[in-house]
Amino acid sequence: MNEKSIRKIVIVGGGTAGWMAAAPLAKMLRREGQAPCEIVVIESPEIGTIGVGEATLPPIRFYNATLGLDGVDFVKKTQATFKLGIEFKDWGELGHRFFHGFGDFGPAIENRSPFQHWLRLHRAGGMPSYEEWSTATVMARSNRFTPPVGDRPAAANAFSFAFHFDAGLYAAYLRDYAVQRGAERIEGTIVAVDVRTNDGFVSAVKLRDGRRVEGDLFIDCSGFRGLLIEGAMKAGYEDWSAMLPCNSALAVPCERVEPLTPYTTSTARSAGWAWRIPLQHRTGNGHVYCNQFINDDDAARVLLEGLDGAALDTPRQLRFTTGRRRRTWVKNVVAMGLAAGFVEPLESTSIQLIMDGVGRLIELFPDRDFQPALAAEYNRRMASQFESIRDFIVLHYKLTRRTDSEFWRYCAAMPVSDSLAHQIELFRSSARVTIYDRDGFAEPSWVSILMGNGLMPESYDPAVDQVDEQALRSHFTRLHQAISRTAADMPLHGDYIARHAKA
Repeated sequence: MNEKSIRKIVIVGGGTAGWMAAAPLAKMLRREGQAPCEIVVIESPEIGTIGVGEATLPPIRFYNATLGLDGVDFVKKTQATFKLGIEFKDWGELGHRFFHGFGDFGPAIENRSPFQHWLRLHRAGGMPSYEEWSTATVMARSNRFTPPVGDRPAAANAFSFAFHFDAGLYAAYLRDYAVQRGAERIEGTIVAVDVRTNDGFVSAVKLRDGRRVEGDLFIDCSGFRGLLIEGAMKAGYEDWSAMLPCNSALAVPCERVEPLTPYTTSTARSAGWAWRIPLQHRTGNGHVYCNQFINDDDAARVLLEGLDGAALDTPRQLRFTTGRRRRTWVKNVVAMGLAAGFVEPLESTSIQLIMDGVGRLIELFPDRDFQPALAAEYNRRMASQFESIRDFIVLHYKLTRRTDSEFWRYCAAMPVSDSLAHQIELFRSSARVTIYDRDGFAEPSWVSILMGNGLMPESYDPAVDQVDEQALRSHFTRLHQAISRTAADMPLHGDYIARHAKA
């Protein structure tokens, strides 16, 4: 061990964020024949987890694979199901549906996005919806699922997938993994934080029972309150409420119903939206809303009336302010999860931000000198990701054509960032998509939301006119048929789980 190496990491808070941070660090820092780096996770029995982050994005598979988790065991132990994307209902306008599927709309043609070629043919007439060339969307509509198969590009592997899982079970699963690799779990409530007077670094946290837990690196997973990053480091918070006005949520599980759908459902309501997340043992539901446009009692009524199974509990309330810490790494404190910021769970980004946060920490892992440039780079990249996700979520609201409630009229008129305004205008005028964060949502995702909300471009890339139209139509017809046949031959999602990964 280098004399300046980190000797002890203290993770303040367990739950999904705490154990998602602990697991890869325990794996990385398990040094054979060397003095180990201690990892301590402090969990308070008095603080419950929010439990709304049960839907994920495809990179969760790579996080699990990096840990070496057994895929089938993971699905069974977390009551997981598979997720091909998100169905949006009543967004844009009442009665309208569209789908954000994981994957693209086919292979590039002459180095141009297939969507550009679709636009050309759509203008000429006789083209089905662009969603017909999204394998994930076609599978989801018929509740079909099997993992991608084959190495050569084909309809059978032209999609990706993520998971729905019980966040509490996933945290427990990762806790066992981390503890088996040397992490220590301490149960206790933190009542004070010791900060060194000479440099402002955190030296220890004090527990109610008198214990003092020292460390070199502290990871703040304490939730919205940001016990270390805000309480001790005064990082500051950037409030995005003007662009994302929802500030409340109610969550409740209900009995599982058939069929077991391989996608999340997001239904726009009069003052927000409701989620539906199917698990093996139950369905997770929630209502995200702005309490300036609906009171809590009415919001609970909207949630309960929208359930498709019997409620298994009473709705749990939480309040939040969308935004991010101005800095997520300050001195020897790194914030993750809700302590770092919160963008509502419309596109399942909360767990993604935790995963990327710990990944970047490992990439930029410090020694006890804590070079400021490392924190500056970490903060730059996390800020870029948060802002790109913010814009992607705001896009869902801003493009609305609904005028049936005060909330939606506000969303249509509200200010947006300069970056998002440029992205919308670029697509509106020329069908081009610009991506600010290359680690974030890719072009097909932006196209899905832009087009799904009714924004039809005024023109398209003129380069696609160089391709013979009849040959292009034949290509799209063959691809459409291949996707349809491939999806039809797949098992039902529920049957696939029953056969291969039943909890």
